[in-house]
Amino acid sequence: GGCWHRCCPGRNNACWAPAARRARCYCDSYCERTGDCCEDYRAACRRTAVGCAVGPWGPWSECSSPCGVGSKARSRQVTVPPRHGGEPCPDLKQRRGCLGEHPTCGMAK
Repeated sequence: GGCWHRCCPGRNNACWAPAARRARCYCDSYCERTGDCCEDYRAACRRTAVGCAVGPWGPWSECSSPCGVGSKARSRQVTVPPRHGGEPCPDLKQRRGCLGEHPTCGMAK
């Protein structure tokens, strides 16, 4: 069987190819542990893993509530997506509580 057309990260039972004698061989990176890789797995799929890289956090947003309890959010972007079973991306968004204290808050009747 051949993996030239598909290679999958992690454990993926749907990532297989037909092998000799009506058997299956696998093209997911887990096949190296289980020993059931297709003959061409190393040549077709075994490339250096590249982990995710992200940029710096952006600024926090304004408080969602001008008066009282609300939330702020910030985000960051993926600069290098993970490839070949590399480390997945960390959280790209963060949220935290805040207290809106706009000058007009005390004037509301």
